[in-house]
Amino acid sequence: MDELRGPREAGAPEGAAEGLRVLAVDDEPPALGELVYLLERTAGIGAVVAAGSAPDALAVLQRGGIDAVFLDIRMPGIDGLALAGILGRFATPPPVVFVTAYDTHAVEAFDLAAVDYLLKPIRAERLAEAVERVQRRIEATRAEAATTATGTGDAATEPAAAQDETIAVELGGVTRYVRRSEVVYVEAQRDYVRLCTRGSGHLVRIPLATLEERWAPVGFLRVHRRYLVNSTYVEGLRTSAGMVSVDLGQDQHVPVSRRFTSAVRAALVQRHRLDREPGRGSRRAEGSPAHGGAAGEAPAADGPGAAAGADDRADDGPGSGGPPDRPVP
Repeated sequence: MDELRGPREAGAPEGAAEGLRVLAVDDEPPALGELVYLLERTAGIGAVVAAGSAPDALAVLQRGGIDAVFLDIRMPGIDGLALAGILGRFATPPPVVFVTAYDTHAVEAFDLAAVDYLLKPIRAERLAEAVERVQRRIEATRAEAATTATGTGDAATEPAAAQDETIAVELGGVTRYVRRSEVVYVEAQRDYVRLCTRGSGHLVRIPLATLEERWAPVGFLRVHRRYLVNSTYVEGLRTSAGMVSVDLGQDQHVPVSRRFTSAVRAALVQRHRLDREPGRGSRRAEGSPAHGGAAGEAPAADGPGAAAGADDRADDGPGSGGPPDRPVP
């Protein structure tokens, strides 16, 4: 049995000014009651509907009018992950926030494009942050729908910008989310990958090949058997002692293996990334040598990743072998 809580009137438009109408789902009554209590006292929430099982939740969702779902994971029968998978097949899937006592499902949450991942006991400030993320997701979805309906904007880029993917990571024992657009490069480390941003690195248990396939359409390039780079951050190709590396700015660079060099150069030329920065010299003509490097490559001093072996010999590189969440050089 579901229960409506909160001041929002029936028939009010979704995401109306008085707040969101959200569904809270948990099979344990005390935990469900606490979640409802906290949601009702969170800014941006207009009404809360409570459901004690996945079937009850689906019944509520089929009636419509739900803006977002706050969902426990471990439930009998259809668990939270399975329910989120069902919601993902809706014509307009509601944003999902997982609320769980377990931190072992973050990767599955990432795969299901969850908005956030909260660990019990729930802290009011983290819940408020999750609600803000839900609001941003709803706004982005509506903006994309409006763009599609009017035919305005750059259809090739706006959907990707509107749906900037988020990845669940552990930081100091707390699950946080990193935006895909913040990832400068990705490094494979055995069964994990390290997502390297401008200020930190986060280990996530997901194959590099999976991220390559998933993120290639939004500009991530495979440059080495162990590295993907976000082409948005690429400033150029550099050579040192015959080794090629990608300059990502702010002293971040990763090696490029010989077998990927041509493909990387072609992709960067297409994105106009081989032009030298003002004040650092003009771009060399095709075929002109640069310290023994290929056309368009600029010389660079040795640094992290620069001598990592263009033929994939080395395993050393920025962030390699270090603990999670340490600053990236």
